[in-house]
Amino acid sequence: MSVFDDAFESTVKLEGAYSNHDGARGGATAYGITEAVARKEGYTGAMSELPLETAKAIYRDRYWKPLRLEAVAEVSQPIALKLFDTGVNMGIGTAAGFLQRTLNALNRLGSDYPDISVDGVIGPKTVTALVSFINKRKPQGETVMLKAISSLQGARYIEIAESREQNEAFVFDWLANRV
Repeated sequence: MSVFDDAFESTVKLEGAYSNHDGARGGATAYGITEAVARKEGYTGAMSELPLETAKAIYRDRYWKPLRLEAVAEVSQPIALKLFDTGVNMGIGTAAGFLQRTLNALNRLGSDYPDISVDGVIGPKTVTALVSFINKRKPQGETVMLKAISSLQGARYIEIAESREQNEAFVFDWLANRV
C-alpha cells in the first residue's frame, strides 16, 4: 500500500461516505468531496452514489499531487499524511502555508536553513527546508512539526467558527478528530 493510499483511507474514514448537513457550506458531500468539486472533476451522478474510486482519483489530482506530497513523504510520511488531511479539509494553500510558516518559525533565525516564502505552494525550496529541518532536529523535529501544524489548524477551526456561527455545529468534531 502506498503512502497516498494510507492518507486516502485515513481521511475518508474521518469524512464518511455521504453527508448533506444543513449548516455545511459545501452542501452534499461524499467522502469529503463537495458537489461543486465533483462536478468540476466531471462527475454528474448523485453525490450519494459517488464511487469510492472516483473520490480517490479526485483526492490524488486535487490534493495529493498539487501539495507535492510524494516529495514530502520521502522526508516524513506522518507530515505528508497531516498535510493531506489538512489540505482536504482546509484547502491546499492553507496546508502548504501551515508547513511554510512552521518551517520559518523553527529555523532558528535562519541558522538551520533560510526562510522560505509563505506562498501556499510546496515547491523545491519548501521541500529542501523540510529536509534540513528533519536532518537538524531528527525524530523530535517531526513530532514538533506535527504539533505546530495541528496548532495552526486548531486555531483556524476556532476562527472559522467565530466567523460563521453555523460552523459551530462542526468545530467540536474538527478539533476532536483532526487536531
